[in-house]
This record gives sequence, structure tokens and C-alpha cells, in this order.
Amino acid sequence: MSKPSIPIGILSSRSGPYQAMGREILKSAMMAVDEVNDSSDFEFTLTAHVRDPGGVLGEYHAACDDLIRNVGVNHIVGCYTSASRKQVLPIVERTERLLWYPARYEGFECSDNVMYVGASPNHNVVPLVRYVLDNLSRQLFCVGSNYIWTWETNRVTRELVTASDGRILAERLLELGESRVEHIVDEIVRKRPPIVFNTLVGSSSYDFIRAFHAATEGLNIPMLSCSLCEPELKIVGPAGAGCITSSAYFESIRLPENRAFVARWKARYGDDSSPSVDGQSAYVAVFLLARAIQRAGTSDVSEVRRAAAGHRYDSPQGPVWIDGDNNHCVLTPRLAVSNAVGQFDIFWEADAPVKPDPYLSQLDVAVRPSKDARIPNAPHLRIVK
Repeated sequence: MSKPSIPIGILSSRSGPYQAMGREILKSAMMAVDEVNDSSDFEFTLTAHVRDPGGVLGEYHAACDDLIRNVGVNHIVGCYTSASRKQVLPIVERTERLLWYPARYEGFECSDNVMYVGASPNHNVVPLVRYVLDNLSRQLFCVGSNYIWTWETNRVTRELVTASDGRILAERLLELGESRVEHIVDEIVRKRPPIVFNTLVGSSSYDFIRAFHAATEGLNIPMLSCSLCEPELKIVGPAGAGCITSSAYFESIRLPENRAFVARWKARYGDDSSPSVDGQSAYVAVFLLARAIQRAGTSDVSEVRRAAAGHRYDSPQGPVWIDGDNNHCVLTPRLAVSNAVGQFDIFWEADAPVKPDPYLSQLDVAVRPSKDARIPNAPHLRIVK
């Protein structure tokens, strides 16, 4: 007897300025769909309907509208940037659908029609900035893409820095996809800030990292990131080494679930490939969705939302579950430094999964990396007060 099929949408830009990450999200989501369909744990199969908005903001709304009206999906997995999520949000709310959003994001949003599977700001921005303030410097130079992810990340960073009597030395923004980075790199060389915080997205970030590395070699200026991942390290090459990165997922996590996941990933996509943080979150999103449908016995949005809340999934990144109070995931924050072979050396992680706090209402008691945490293979990093 064949299983009934449930259609889902996958919204991922395989072209455009952040195509590399869009492709990673699609690869991970399709891997999860195939694993669900091959599993005896589910009494249904998933049929994925893929749409490529090409990184064009207006196309996200059009693609989402097509999936809902013409295909009839109740659930859509995807979007990489916050700008694209904002395009999709009105239509999923108006039509009472669910967007399963895999990317880490800036917070300060909560919708009944979005499952926020990626990291909230208390999972990535806060631990990273607090570690830097306690161990490296209280002066930061910020460079990022000119959209809401950078705006809000810089705002949170500024509040943390100024509360510690520190200072933001500069905030420089580039349009999405902009490749002219030399003027910002020249300013960094002139000012020689103790830390650079990079919130650029896609090709802009790759161009900046290469130019930054070439111009500042020997100047001892560490870079921070809340988004850099293993596939991007392969794109930028040796210039990507030494970046202090905050993420809930790294390929180097030593959990049996992750070892098995990475082995399946490489068997499917090749030994030279690596899963990304947002791609892994898309994989998790599909499984959280499938498990909720199985528990609910239906793909109805209200029933799936209810069934998903509080249901623990031992994912590649560790235990994950959706907080029913705000539809954000409980995740384990981690800090790592990128190395010369395109991987990350994890030097700190939270003792237990951390409740999401998208509005930073509990900022004063947020998780704080220990001052005993030490970055491996980076003796040149110094504390600057």
C-alpha cells in the first residue's frame, strides 16, 4: 500500500548574490526529504516543490504565492536572508501557512506563521560579542550588508559594547552583492582597529575577506562572524582562516548524530563537500516538520504548530526543540575559530541547550562564555582594554 504524499515548498535562491548558501539550503532540505520518504517512521511521503527566486526580493513573494495558490502547500521551508523572509511573511500570515525558516537571524520578530529554526541573537551575537569584550577588545569596527540583519546585529552589538564602556569605531555598509570593498579595507588598514566584525552576506563577504586578508597580513587584526561556514571557507580559500565564529552548528561537532549526518552528507554530495549551518538547519526544519505532521496526523497548520511545540529532536547539532511560546528553536550556542584546512576548531559551547530569547528580554542573564575559554592555535590574539 502506497503512502499518501504531502506537498511542501522549498524556497531557495540557487542564483544571485548569495547563491552558494541558497544551494546549500536546498541540498540539505532535499536530503532530509529523501530520508523522510525512505523511513518507516512516517506514514506519508513529502513531495518537494522547489522555487528559485534568484536572490531578487520581489521574486520571493511571487514564488511563495505560486506555491500556496497553485500547488496548495501548507508548509514552506526556506529563505536565507532576513530581507527575503520579510517578503514572504505577509503572504504566509494572510493565507495561514507556515514558513520554516532555517537561517540564523537578527531577532525582534515573532509570528504564528513562522518556525524560526535558526539561531536567535542570544544564541549567536550575544555570546560572540561578550566573549570578545571579556577577552579581546572593547573596540570594534563593523562592516556589513545594508539590510536588516546587519542593522539589528550592529544595534545589539553597540548596546553590549557601550554597556561595557567600549566603543564602536565605525559602521560601514555595502549593498547586497556589492564587490567594491577596497575603500573599507583601506580604512581598516589606516585605523588598525583591534577587531573587525563582519556581517556581510554572500559574494560581498567573500570579496571582503580576501581583500582584508591580503591587506592586513601581519597587522594582527582578528575578524568576527555570526554566519561564516565551511562551504564558504572553501570559496574564500586560505584567507578565511582565523575568523572567530559563533554558530549552533559546525561540521566538527563531536556527537554521534553529527558524525552519522556528515557521513551521509559526504556519501551523497562527495568527500570534498561540507554541510553549512543554515543548510543543516534546513535539514532539521524538514525533520521537525515531518515529525510534527506524524504526531498531528495531518498537515493542517494549527495542528502541526501545536504538535511541533516542545518536541525534542536529537539533531546533528544536538538536542533541538521549538519553544511554543515564541516558535523559535532551543539551541546550543558555540564559538569556534576557522583553520587552514577549511574547518572550525570549537573552543567553547554552552553547558546545555539555551532557550530562545528573540527580543533579548533576558539579556542581563544571557549565556556568557567563560573567561577560561581559549581559542586554539591563536596565541597572537591579545586582550585590548
